[in-house]
Amino acid sequence: MFKSVLVANRGEIACRVFRTAKRMGIRTIAVYSEADAHALHVREADEAVLIGPAAARESYLDGAKVLAAAKATGAEAIHPGYGFLSENAEFAEAVAAAGLIWIGPDPSSIRAMGLKDAAKDLMIRADVPVTPGYQGADQSEETLTAEAARIGYPVLIKAVAGGGGKGMKRVDDPADFAAGLASAKREGAAAFGDDRVLIERYITRPRHIEVQVFGDKHGNVVHLYERDCSLQRRHQKVIEEAPAPGMSEAVRAAVTGAAIKAAKAVNYVGAGTIEFIADASDGLKADGVWFMEMNTRLQVEHPVTESVTGVDLVEWQFRVAAGEPIPLKQDEIKLNGWAMEARLYAEDPANGFLPSIGKLEHFVMPDRIRVDTGVEQGGEVSQFYDPMIAKLIVHEDTREAAAARLAEAAGEVEVWPVKANAGFLKRCLVHPRFVAGDVDTGFIAEEEAALLGSGPSSDARVAALNLIADHHHLSPQLGEYLSPWSSDADSAAVGFRLNGPSRALFQTQINGERVEGSALSNGRGDFSWKIEVDGRAVVSRAAGDRIVVGDDVTLGYVGAMGGVEGVIFEHGDAWPVTAISHVRGQGEGSASDGSLRAPMPGKIVATPAKAGDVVTKGQPVVVLEAMKMEHALTAPFDGVVESVSSSVGDQVTEATVLAVVKASAEAV
Repeated sequence: MFKSVLVANRGEIACRVFRTAKRMGIRTIAVYSEADAHALHVREADEAVLIGPAAARESYLDGAKVLAAAKATGAEAIHPGYGFLSENAEFAEAVAAAGLIWIGPDPSSIRAMGLKDAAKDLMIRADVPVTPGYQGADQSEETLTAEAARIGYPVLIKAVAGGGGKGMKRVDDPADFAAGLASAKREGAAAFGDDRVLIERYITRPRHIEVQVFGDKHGNVVHLYERDCSLQRRHQKVIEEAPAPGMSEAVRAAVTGAAIKAAKAVNYVGAGTIEFIADASDGLKADGVWFMEMNTRLQVEHPVTESVTGVDLVEWQFRVAAGEPIPLKQDEIKLNGWAMEARLYAEDPANGFLPSIGKLEHFVMPDRIRVDTGVEQGGEVSQFYDPMIAKLIVHEDTREAAAARLAEAAGEVEVWPVKANAGFLKRCLVHPRFVAGDVDTGFIAEEEAALLGSGPSSDARVAALNLIADHHHLSPQLGEYLSPWSSDADSAAVGFRLNGPSRALFQTQINGERVEGSALSNGRGDFSWKIEVDGRAVVSRAAGDRIVVGDDVTLGYVGAMGGVEGVIFEHGDAWPVTAISHVRGQGEGSASDGSLRAPMPGKIVATPAKAGDVVTKGQPVVVLEAMKMEHALTAPFDGVVESVSSSVGDQVTEATVLAVVKASAEAV
């Protein structure tokens, strides 16, 4: 066994590989870009080497720099992780030419499965069932149009060098074929430098089923059963599970048998995944599952296979790369229970799943489950890399128990001010169709309205008002509650009454929506409030970093952070509490709020208005550049700019107040 390994990757996968390497006593070496100088994977390695600027093409994708780092540190082997250089045959050859051990398949296997059209031809010769379609050399529009008509609509146009949904277009009507073809070719050329396409019959209720295979240098090939990765959004996997629901032993035998044939056809060595598409319109059938492609690397979703088989796939990769045989024979690999994995992304589902970047000021993951991550509280989510920040993995005896536990775990996630999709994941996991196993790749698109949620619940609104009541009016150090004699000038006499407990009316915003209510101090000094909001009255109290609403609802919260007054965490969602117009006693009027806050992290590129300027509603005040787009923050009403707290070139976090506009009547 080699004594040292360099991981030519970053983040979660680098941390994952290091974990196994350390257990086996192998020295670990990280490479990192300037953007990752303080990243978790850098600190977890025994040694780390800077290889270039933030842009991946100048660092992680530069094979020469990776090899130079391996030489400088005395690395004996290179593990490519997944993504970046993991399926680059030229890099694999360069590793071997440098006298290092390549932890992956032979370059010839990578090439054989790298192009979808050639891989399908190879599978046909190996007697592996493939989706009906066309993958010929004639790429003229006339031929492709005729082949689409022969296959029958709907069809799927796919870039032959594609992946991750790029260069993939569904066409339902012959009249739309030319436009779909042109679009697929443009995307293929831009993403892969290859505009060739193939055409496949589009399966109307497709399920994505894949088989984990493993080969060694002694001619042995085994499978480690199947995974179901059908829960996808725009061809990107969201939740994976093993085994696949509704899988009979007959269908499993057919699918795993086809996967073994596919792996043997390319003399496969190491960890690989054979991906199939299944027609789920009438349940899984042995003659309704077809080869789609092979991923010649370790997969993001490998933990669910590890969970149900008890196998450490990275350890197997190390042993096979070192020349050892596969540790187990096929009949020794058993299925045990059910595993599920959810991908936690830094993205905003309520805003078109726009990626979210910035500092993780608050980052709390669930306990009692496996969490694979490459970030931590205080770290940064960069604009330069994939927005996946963690994987939540559970293993239970049954599918129902696994789904329930993963939903619970997703609901325990707390991330701020970076947005995350935890609440979206929880709603997927508790949806009746998912619980029943009635899922195909169109599930998210079909159920999107329910999965996006409806905003803060009444309980979250109560919790928000409790947070504000405590923050602005409770004086626990003095034991005084809304008293006119309080030394706390902010709270003195607000809502004070001689003949009963103090009452105050509140008007604030939670997740940008105005919420009003009243808070009644119980006068006992136990820091609880009777909150009246949305037509209901309920006792609410703060306890540590939790707010207890009524008798049985407990929500998390943090105080002022990331540019807001506070944040309420509810079932994986994060609701910012912002823009308190004012806290007043009963009978007082409310004031308008003119704070302009950054809708996402970004860079200030212009400040068209300055303090003292008279502005009209809709007039730009500050311009923010984020995710390669400009966003103008405009005056919410006619008035005067009271302040501009940002300058051109400033990097700001989400919800930061950039300027304040006062209504005309207030400004005089």
